[in-house]
Amino acid sequence: MTMNVDRESESAAPQAHEGLGLVETKYVELFQEGLELESGVRFGPITVAYETYGELSPARDNVILVCHALSGGAHAAGWLPGQKKPGWWDIMIGPGKAFDTNKYFVICSNVLGSCYGTTGPSSIDPQTGKPYGLRFPVVTIRDMVNVQARLLDYLGIHRVLCVTGGSMGGMQALQWAASRPERVQSVIAIATTWRHSAQQIAFNEVARQAIMADPAWNKGDYYDGEGPRMGLAVARMIGHITYLSDASMERKFGRRLRNRERYGFDFTSIDFEVESYLRYQGQSFVERFDANSLLYLTKALDYFDLTQGTGELREVFLGTKTLFLFITFSSDWLYPPQQLKEVAQAVRRVGGDATYCEINSDYGHDAFLLEHAAQAPLIASFLERAKAQVFEGDGGEGI
Repeated sequence: MTMNVDRESESAAPQAHEGLGLVETKYVELFQEGLELESGVRFGPITVAYETYGELSPARDNVILVCHALSGGAHAAGWLPGQKKPGWWDIMIGPGKAFDTNKYFVICSNVLGSCYGTTGPSSIDPQTGKPYGLRFPVVTIRDMVNVQARLLDYLGIHRVLCVTGGSMGGMQALQWAASRPERVQSVIAIATTWRHSAQQIAFNEVARQAIMADPAWNKGDYYDGEGPRMGLAVARMIGHITYLSDASMERKFGRRLRNRERYGFDFTSIDFEVESYLRYQGQSFVERFDANSLLYLTKALDYFDLTQGTGELREVFLGTKTLFLFITFSSDWLYPPQQLKEVAQAVRRVGGDATYCEINSDYGHDAFLLEHAAQAPLIASFLERAKAQVFEGDGGEGI
């Protein structure tokens, strides 16, 4: 099933519902024995940061695992004490929202290698008492999924109703369906791909080189000082350009000048509004993200390839019983719609159930975080269908 969906106007946005209020980030230490990483390195223990929203049903059949994108974290919804903004997907998670916490038990954990609570390169190495830095092993999307699976084991959850996420989160959702299909009833993959193209790898490499070219990077051992602030800011500026679209940038900035009537004719002043915006995005990112984590996570993105070891994409989904919803955006040039359309076609070729929706939007890749009015009814309807199929297939006993 394939649909083209027009972006709804702001006036068509769903009515606001009472939110989740204050939430709590929890931590658990897993893999005391070590996790066998895809690189062959055994690594552990691993601390995992996670949050949960809603109530787990007695049958444990209402679990939704939300996977975050590159700069996200476990705090997906609700409010943490002292913070000025809610979780990164609060518009979609909560009572009456697309991922309705009156119905579903939602889990979101920070990925391995990040800097928001789960073990990563900025974490303290128990053997040295100092941050790992580049002593932290290279990790992959599959490794992240293996950590999530152990977290679910810890929570006493064998199977989930849905795994979902956008961008890097969508890769994790696809990896769940590929490597642990017996644990996944459905997948909602948004604005993502099944493997990085040469262009996508190229953008990440430029970002990494910007960080490593900063003298303050010091080969990853910078935690006693400020670190590669300029390099990280430039890396974020490069990335942020890929998240937008030409149409959205033209509408938002055009060639408007920044607080001036003529060009400065130098390289120190800020002439254009778009320059000011990018510098703001770069500097604000420096305050909240670790440069080494950006290196590790972009490398994990580049290594991701669902067909690794299988040859063809359709072979990944042979015999699959997982239901799929794929959502793309017309102006997303970082992860063009065609890439997820290929996954939908591969699922269908082996008799699987895949719904593909392309939403008309000029927000670019960022649309997966902004186009909630268009996505919400698609997601809510799909989840109802997935839940109904669970009950039909399990004789009313749930997952």
